Amino acid sequence: MTITRESVQELLNSPDYGNRLSGVNQLRQLEPAVAFELVQPLINDSNTRVRYAAVSQMDMLGTQDLAVSLKILRDRLSDSEPDVQAAAADALGALKLTEAYDDLQQLYQDSPEWLVKVSIIATLGELGDPRSFELLLSALGSDNSLIQTMAISALGELGNTSAVPLLIPYATNPDWQVRYRVAQALGKLGGEEVRSTLETLADDSFVQVAQEAQVGLKSI
Repeated sequence: MTITRESVQELLNSPDYGNRLSGVNQLRQLEPAVAFELVQPLINDSNTRVRYAAVSQMDMLGTQDLAVSLKILRDRLSDSEPDVQAAAADALGALKLTEAYDDLQQLYQDSPEWLVKVSIIATLGELGDPRSFELLLSALGSDNSLIQTMAISALGELGNTSAVPLLIPYATNPDWQVRYRVAQALGKLGGEEVRSTLETLADDSFVQVAQEAQVGLKSI
């Protein structure tokens, strides 16, 4: 069966949410400009799964009109469902929409949902906005290991070398994934201050950590 604008539109207009969900998934096979036009009404769909699927495509389709995408995604940050909020945050990061920084910061502070917080911290790393430094430091001290791990990565991506002395203590964390993220972040931040820590991590018992530390050492 050939997928066309008309066939997808028919699915998107269906009263059956399963059909609408199928239509959203088929948008990937249309021209981006057409898909961007068709996906927008579904971002406010009554069904959570449809909204989530539609918002999740904005990381690619949103480049068609960044101003419209910013408005749409800002609105979905206040969605009633955490999954949709997280997807909106992810898309804002992928599209590098730094204009949404204040919205993301507010949601991080207000939301009780760990999934939303993790997505926001990851997004801040992608955005690279200097304003996020203090928020990332706060996330670094989170008692949620996923938030903490994502904050380590985001601080590396942000590039503020003031984070180096704050990240070094995590190099001895018992979780190898945390050590891996530390090696990755310190490699990106660079400078002589990180050398001894990376040298230690280069002998880590987990090969992934050791390899990442060795890569970091080569960049100093």
